[in-house]
Amino acid sequence: MNDAGAARQPFLFAVDFELREGLFVEEPLAQTEIGFAVAGRGNKGAFLAAAEDSGADHEALLVPDPMPEAEYLRRFDVVRRGLLRGDSFLTNLTVATRIETPCSLTEIFRRADAPYLLCVPDRFVCFSPERFVWISDGRIATNPMKGTISAKVPDAGRVILNDPKETAEHYTIVDLLRNDLGMHADSVTVERFRYIDRIATRRGDILQVSSEIAGRLPEGYETRLGDIVFDMLPAGSVSGAPKSSTLRIIRQAEGAPRGYYTGVFGYFDGRTLDSGVLIRFIERRDGALWFRSGGGITAYSDPHAEYLEVLEKIYLPFR
Repeated sequence: MNDAGAARQPFLFAVDFELREGLFVEEPLAQTEIGFAVAGRGNKGAFLAAAEDSGADHEALLVPDPMPEAEYLRRFDVVRRGLLRGDSFLTNLTVATRIETPCSLTEIFRRADAPYLLCVPDRFVCFSPERFVWISDGRIATNPMKGTISAKVPDAGRVILNDPKETAEHYTIVDLLRNDLGMHADSVTVERFRYIDRIATRRGDILQVSSEIAGRLPEGYETRLGDIVFDMLPAGSVSGAPKSSTLRIIRQAEGAPRGYYTGVFGYFDGRTLDSGVLIRFIERRDGALWFRSGGGITAYSDPHAEYLEVLEKIYLPFR
């Protein structure tokens, strides 16, 4: 990434949550093995033209087989003990839910409405609403997403913005991302705080709360694109704070690696790098499909409400 940035050579990259596996594709618009679209830019058309099942249009049906709430509460208790010890202020707890759908991973990629799309055939598809970092002309920005509520809730926007738990969680993650940007950038400021995006799903819209933090990079930053991105990993919004001790809690509570789920991917066009967090993620594993979802846990969290939020995030990204 450093070398390609210095040479202004386009590339696609992805890296998993544990920083054990990644992919790097030079001239990504010229290949059709991996499908991607980043804020509308990518190889989606060519990738779908080369895919055997891209024209299928099945019923948009998703049937989840959720983890029993008792098992979720067992994992939640591991996180809560870490919070009470003071090892973490915020921990992102995730689960895998087995699903049934007639839609293939490629079809979901084709029909998905999301700013960050990535499809590795027969392995996973991601339709993420969350930006990781955007870098262009010396400016770096990140948009952590923390806070989810069904738009069906009366006065949903006011409810989530006034929720003490969601407020504490969002302040924590914004502070963490300010520090992450500050490792390479100067004049780091919060340019937008707790704005709301509306996301369409098959079960109805959901509201997501985000903030925008930005700063200025020094001259020659193009030669350090990889350093800038990797120094910020794993992404704060899907890990927690402080990172090192929180990651130990995550490993203990979840009991298995996340893989590419909650990693990051991005596209550099020779001038601008834009990247997303690998959430809203369906993977094929052991002959079945699994939807990965999660949420931030703080000392104010209600375990039943957190379990319901995990289920709320299981959806197909089209009407």
